[in-house]
Amino acid sequence: METPPSTLPKAVPALTPSPSLLRNFRQELLPFPPFAQMRAPEIDYFLAHCKQLYFAPDEAVIGPADGPVKTLYFIRKGAVTGSRGLADQMGAFEYDAGDLFPVSAAFAGRAVTASYRACADTFLLALPVSEVHALAQHSVVFAEYLTQRAAKFLTLSRKAVQEAYATHAMTEQTLETPLGVLITKQPITCSADTPLKTALEVMHQSRIGSMLAVDTLGQPLGILTRYDILGKITLAQVPLEAPMSRVMVKPVLTLTTEHTAQDAALLMSRHGIRHVPVTREGVAVGMVSERDLFAMQRQSLKSVSTELRSALNLDALKTAALGIRRLTRSLLGQGVQARQLTTMISHLNDVLTERLLKIQADAFGLDLQRMCWLCLGSEGRDEQTIATDQDNALILNNDTPHEMRETIRAFAQSVNQALDACGYPLCKGGIMAGEAACCLTLDEWRERFRHWIAQGSPQDLLNASIYFDFRPLSGDLSLAHALRADVVQQARSTPRFLKQLALNALTRSVPLNWRGAIDCDEQGMLDLKLRGTAIFVDAARIYSLAFGIQETNTRMRLDAAGPLLKLAETEYGSWTSGFEFLQMLRLRLQLESEAALVSPNEILVATLNDIDRRILRESIKVAHRIQQRLQLDYER
Repeated sequence: METPPSTLPKAVPALTPSPSLLRNFRQELLPFPPFAQMRAPEIDYFLAHCKQLYFAPDEAVIGPADGPVKTLYFIRKGAVTGSRGLADQMGAFEYDAGDLFPVSAAFAGRAVTASYRACADTFLLALPVSEVHALAQHSVVFAEYLTQRAAKFLTLSRKAVQEAYATHAMTEQTLETPLGVLITKQPITCSADTPLKTALEVMHQSRIGSMLAVDTLGQPLGILTRYDILGKITLAQVPLEAPMSRVMVKPVLTLTTEHTAQDAALLMSRHGIRHVPVTREGVAVGMVSERDLFAMQRQSLKSVSTELRSALNLDALKTAALGIRRLTRSLLGQGVQARQLTTMISHLNDVLTERLLKIQADAFGLDLQRMCWLCLGSEGRDEQTIATDQDNALILNNDTPHEMRETIRAFAQSVNQALDACGYPLCKGGIMAGEAACCLTLDEWRERFRHWIAQGSPQDLLNASIYFDFRPLSGDLSLAHALRADVVQQARSTPRFLKQLALNALTRSVPLNWRGAIDCDEQGMLDLKLRGTAIFVDAARIYSLAFGIQETNTRMRLDAAGPLLKLAETEYGSWTSGFEFLQMLRLRLQLESEAALVSPNEILVATLNDIDRRILRESIKVAHRIQQRLQLDYER
């Protein structure tokens, strides 16, 4: 808990503003973090110990030669630009009204590494470092802001999003909740040799939908649910004196207390189950049901995926596909993060595509196990947003007859057309399984990747940005695994290709102007994909190939590459945070209006609230640091 305001040191009477002036200043600070979350006496302490300073345009505020920082500044009006020295060529950056600077140097008691100058008529509130530490000791909010500035911004941004979409939220629990928190009571269990009659009586009396069989240590052995009773007991005419072990489902799928509600929702959806036992160190400690996860939600991940899986034709799939957008809006209102949202969107798109593949394969009389359907691009990375076209391909067995290949291509074209009807537009670049260039045998794909890696032409590098993120979805998955192993080995053994990829990635300009402010086009628009997330995606792909990382997901790639690059966790953690914020912004943009889908990734920066604008700028700075890392590693 925070220390009561009464314990704050008293301001020197001669420096204390009048109560009316304090109230006016306090209202001026309240819109900005961390003051929006601080108590009034804490804000008053900040104000009472500040001095107001004026700096003319281009006037120096503070620089490395000034030694250890003695003052923390708050910008009331105007703006300040920081420029780095030759030893640390990070580029310029800008602070404007509402910003505190230099936070890290002031809190650490060191000199700044950049030179700060006013870039307009600028009024600053200057707080001595001694008072910074005094206030931090008595205000948890202020202290956390100083030590976790970027993380705090992200939290505030997610909170703002959640409030904005609260009317669409259908549940009080978020999918980030650990199962250890979600479970509230011990599971009702029995032994595997318990008679069915006894087990069913307990289920009826306790009003539970499942019975878990455990061993003497409490470890799950099998499960019987009310949905099993008709098929496994009644219709099968199994006597009620028979033991649980005769009809229970085994082995039972379980999760640990460390897993989240999202993990449980995905497990239920993927395996068509409604109950998941929760374990701690292998021992059953609870049970989570679909009802627990979505008790107040009219529509759940499981219900949408069930509707998709049970669709009998294209019309039914088109109707079911509409539920993906509705569910995404609902989950956004719960405060679910971009990583989870894009994973679930990709999962539901997978479910839809798998069902469509089955329907069309049956219509063409084809065996899906003689081929492998690949997801490419954002779906291959499990990072699809709402507005997405289709990128896919097929790997065929090497012994596939020529006449069969024509039938397979016709099948693939029918799937592409059906996906288009379901809201996934045809790829303008023709990167689809129904095209001859995307429907190849395993050996033909191997040769194609070898050519791209060996030649490294501009078109080859463009292909790498799409095809190298492939992920198997349906059919004989071993075909894709064999291709992945071959591609990674080839790329790792061809440093020239990796350098070409890096140099090509560095041609993307980071949207920062010479002052370090966000660089928009003439209409004030910014493409969040081409000038934002793509920078992170490119870097993650390059480092994953360089280190032999098998993952295709950008966050997982960055998390795996960070330690191998010998970076601090805070550094590569900022990479994933910046990427996820940009992804969240894209999702919000696409959900807020149908008109936005005409240009689903371009945002009018001036329409962002203060918090989102600040963290957008911070995320772009992180993208700039990633590019500098690529320069350091490859531009030599």
